Amino acid sequence: MSVLILSQMEVERLLPMAECIALMREALRRLAAGELTQPLRMVISPPGAKGLLGLMPAHQAGERAAYGVKVIGVFPDNPARGLDAHQGSVLLLSGETGELLALMNASAVTAIRTAAVSGVATELLAREDAGDLAIIGSGVQAHTHLEAMACARPIRRARVASRHLEHARRFVESVTPRYAFPVEAVDSVEAAVRGADLIVTATSSREPVIKREWIAPGAHLNVVGASIAAAREVDSATMAAASLFVDRRESTLNESGDYLIALRQGAIGTDHIRAELGELLLAGKAGRTSAAEITLFKSLGLAVEDLASAEYLYQKAKAQQAGTWVEY
Repeated sequence: MSVLILSQMEVERLLPMAECIALMREALRRLAAGELTQPLRMVISPPGAKGLLGLMPAHQAGERAAYGVKVIGVFPDNPARGLDAHQGSVLLLSGETGELLALMNASAVTAIRTAAVSGVATELLAREDAGDLAIIGSGVQAHTHLEAMACARPIRRARVASRHLEHARRFVESVTPRYAFPVEAVDSVEAAVRGADLIVTATSSREPVIKREWIAPGAHLNVVGASIAAAREVDSATMAAASLFVDRRESTLNESGDYLIALRQGAIGTDHIRAELGELLLAGKAGRTSAAEITLFKSLGLAVEDLASAEYLYQKAKAQQAGTWVEY
């Protein structure tokens, strides 16, 4: 049989951000409705290793039954080498026979679908008039999140802070031609965050980069970077002050340092999670309740998001005869 192979550039062309946001809305709704199956990811992090390896499987039933698994390496030193910190492949398999259908660049899938989920969260939780954006980080996720935020809300201006100011300046130079609103590099996280009503943290930091006193009433935060129990991007005071929404409870309780450290410090209780995004989409839970409320979406990334992306890409590539098809 023929197997589809999609490169980074092909994934980026076939999966525009606006389409992916709609795709992620449906995937999260189906997960909350119990229509998709997903175990916790398995992480291998050997002592002394440069990076870690994650295995993320999922299944969808129905007319287009399929299995998906992402094999993803996370190597924090990669950006210094000019590489994405996330490296690997997304595999799509037939739900009828188990045959391999496609092999796709995981860096591109991860970058787009992660930002698209933040786009969903922003559509659901941010104030309608939100448009003053702060992005903390200047890597791959910063680029895709700028695009996702521009899809979700009419951005008035964006400020970008990075560990190194020169990185933020290079980021601004690369994105400015694409957007009508001003994008500015600033020399501190505080300078980016103060006054912002949309905040994205997309860093590799293991310690908080956000402090509660910097956050304006009514702000919405998409907290994206820390995806293990030992790392966090926001301090416990921020977690305590914010209404917390997640992609999946089970993942948050096992993998989110932002949640677990604040819980361990006594800043929040076990009932602090307001809802999953999918529950909001099913209209069973309330989202933002006031203009002054601080809302926070903690993103961990789910295998069902990769599966939904892969299945969509496979069908679109078939229709367009895109990608490379090889006998396997």
